[in-house]
Amino acid sequence: MIDILFKDYTETKVVYHVVTITDLDNTLKNGIKFNDKNTYKSKYHEFHRFIDAKKPENIPEWVVRSNAIFASMNFKPDHMWHSHSALLSIRIREELCWICNENIANFLYEPLMLQQVSGFESAREFINKNGNKIVEDYWKCSLSFKDNLLFRKDKMAGYDAEVLILHDILPKDIELLDIASDHRCMEVDKWKKFFRSNHLNYTNC
Repeated sequence: MIDILFKDYTETKVVYHVVTITDLDNTLKNGIKFNDKNTYKSKYHEFHRFIDAKKPENIPEWVVRSNAIFASMNFKPDHMWHSHSALLSIRIREELCWICNENIANFLYEPLMLQQVSGFESAREFINKNGNKIVEDYWKCSLSFKDNLLFRKDKMAGYDAEVLILHDILPKDIELLDIASDHRCMEVDKWKKFFRSNHLNYTNC
């Protein structure tokens, strides 16, 4: 079992979602939809469609990666945060969520993005040779959110659980926890205290 940063889902009944701070105001006011961010089409749509196109018949019809909001069950204590982002806790409908191993999906992301770039012809070769196998393993290792609460794959070493949420998240089900900067996360109250202090602690150029 892996060490985790927050209390377990069985205690908190929330999962975690990260947004850029430029999306934060809209998220808190209007909630979260799968396609409400500028990066959806530019960074992820082709990636999701590639995986969806090879989804086996035993996976429920409503599980569509292209239509999912992505969340995490928890984080390791040494998680590297993306600067200028906000960490949210969100309440979900368990019956409309699916668990997959992001570690497997990540083997495909860069090759798919690089295959059109000059000098990266080997990326397309990688996809042609390994793509089907990777997607097959991705779906084979997945399970419903409720089943995961029984088997707890998310706590197994090497299983980086991503939660596919197949429903909109309402503002009332969102809580802002932390703001991340320079790969560290600070609680919202600490950020507000920092702003009031006017203390600049960077090194002069």
